[in-house]
Amino acid sequence: MTMHSLTLISHPLCPFVQRAAIVLLEKQVAFERINVDLNAKPAWFLALSPTAKVPLLQIRQPDGEEEILFESMAICEYLDETQPGPHLYPANPVARAKHRAWIEFGSATLGEAWGYLNAKNHASAEAKATSFKERLVQLENVLGHGPYFDGETFGIAIVVMSRSNRTRSPCKESAVHRKHNSVRIRRLFRCQIAHRRSDFRRRAVALHRNRI
Repeated sequence: MTMHSLTLISHPLCPFVQRAAIVLLEKQVAFERINVDLNAKPAWFLALSPTAKVPLLQIRQPDGEEEILFESMAICEYLDETQPGPHLYPANPVARAKHRAWIEFGSATLGEAWGYLNAKNHASAEAKATSFKERLVQLENVLGHGPYFDGETFGIAIVVMSRSNRTRSPCKESAVHRKHNSVRIRRLFRCQIAHRRSDFRRRAVALHRNRI
């Protein structure tokens, strides 16, 4: 791909967009980023996105044709298969299948977290909290000694389980910066777990006081 032949259509706070952004950074691929207001989705975005969701990846082909990919994991797999840099899926078929399974688990865990933080009443909050905490324990058990999900190898599974608040242009990333970014992702994941567990306690107190 030539410079800026890839455009990531995104929202700055969307964790699913962040998956694709992290893969692009890890691959050191130049890309353009366009953020959309999800509270006032523009017509051009709705025409491109079958689900009316981000992320989208716009691919400009050498012949001038354009393709649109949607769904974060489809985008990540495309980038891993077509772009230079380290492969983020294991080469071994069994290991690759296991990573895909844990990716699904990670996505469901994110859904539990969202459901907990947006619960409308005490009972639903407690149910989501219990499920989310159980999932966090399972994730901690498979992380092993690290530093990443797959031991010493940074891969797609830890990308899915991570949150990134900002991205930098991969054109400016050196190997040292890329390694630093990988370590930062791991730390973000650990901090997210600690933050969520702390939030459980705060939210439980608030729910009890407000009787909701």
